[in-house]
Amino acid sequence: MNYKKLASLLLAGWCLTVLASLGWNTKHTQQEHLHFLRDTARLIFDHVTLVREWNANHGGVYVPITESSPPNQYLEIENREIVVNDKLTLTMINPAYMTRQIAELAKQSNGIQLHITSLNPIRPSNKPSTQERVALLEFEAGDSEEFSRLLADKNGYRFFYMAPLLTTQACLRCHEKQGYVEGDLRGGISVTIPDIHPAPIQGIIIGHCVIGIIGILVILTLAQKLSESYEKVRQQSIIDVLTGIPNRRHFIDRLATEYRRASRNSTPLTLLITDIDHFKQYNDSLGHLEGDQCIVIVAKTVKASLQRGGDLCARYGGEEFIVILPNTDTAGGEKVARRIQKNIAALEIEHPDTPIGEHITLSIGLATDYRDYPSQYNLIKRADEALYRCKQLGRNRIESNDHDNTDNSKS
Repeated sequence: MNYKKLASLLLAGWCLTVLASLGWNTKHTQQEHLHFLRDTARLIFDHVTLVREWNANHGGVYVPITESSPPNQYLEIENREIVVNDKLTLTMINPAYMTRQIAELAKQSNGIQLHITSLNPIRPSNKPSTQERVALLEFEAGDSEEFSRLLADKNGYRFFYMAPLLTTQACLRCHEKQGYVEGDLRGGISVTIPDIHPAPIQGIIIGHCVIGIIGILVILTLAQKLSESYEKVRQQSIIDVLTGIPNRRHFIDRLATEYRRASRNSTPLTLLITDIDHFKQYNDSLGHLEGDQCIVIVAKTVKASLQRGGDLCARYGGEEFIVILPNTDTAGGEKVARRIQKNIAALEIEHPDTPIGEHITLSIGLATDYRDYPSQYNLIKRADEALYRCKQLGRNRIESNDHDNTDNSKS
């Protein structure tokens, strides 16, 4: 199993999930932020229209003329001013005038800007701005019942909101001469909230980055542990438990690979099968524990006798070991076989019940393919036949079964 590919897919999936979550949460937070601003502006608008309705229902209200409340020169009605006495004169405050005064107070208090406007204003200062004109045209076309935008300027962000004002019966007192009838769109009131901070998405970004990094670390850790576990299981499946060298299963797989390579490149391939001579008697005399220890020592010695990285020593079964020698002819194989026998002899492992000496010895059967390549199983069979001849001829020797030369080599 390719755990790197799996880890890459999991990492890609995790990153896409985190990015999708970040995008959704960022968008949702920004939408909620705009909803909050819209609700706030709508509440201000509703309060202003409520005060206007109170004013209109009373036909306007009178206040003393002061510097901040001079007579409204654009209000053309009878009894616009009432002289109470020599010191007190009252002037009428109609809904529009009251809206402008509320706007002045709001701007001084918290910076919120209110503006009453119309496409056909009586008062020049009520002329609509660009945004207000866009909103009024949408209202007039019936495209929307309210208008809002988050606008950027050199000082930051400001939120613009506007809703329409419809002509009521009380409004006709001042606006009937302009041609309005009850229910007509007369204009609107805009609410601008300054110094708006962007939606608080920094925490969302940081949180998703932290979660993303933690997830990546978890995936990498799990992938590493899975890879290690898989490698451990794989090693257990191809490594002989007793000796620590490759087992027969791994040998078969490796031989197939080397045989294909040798056949493709027309290079010689040599196989050695070794057997510990009279090992049954060794086991019977010293016991299975000593027998296992002997197998381990012989396995390590055979493996250490191989001088190239591409050579392979595996346990073939019981006290038999098998060696693959790629790109090696018969002469080279016999040289390796003699080295193995020499190194085993140097160990001087005592054998209490052997008819051929006092120490452990090896018989080695050798086979080589280097002109035609029938099959790897044929190569194993010929090496095994050579080993059988070793046993027939007295053991502790090397016999070769060359595919192109049937003469036996002995040593």
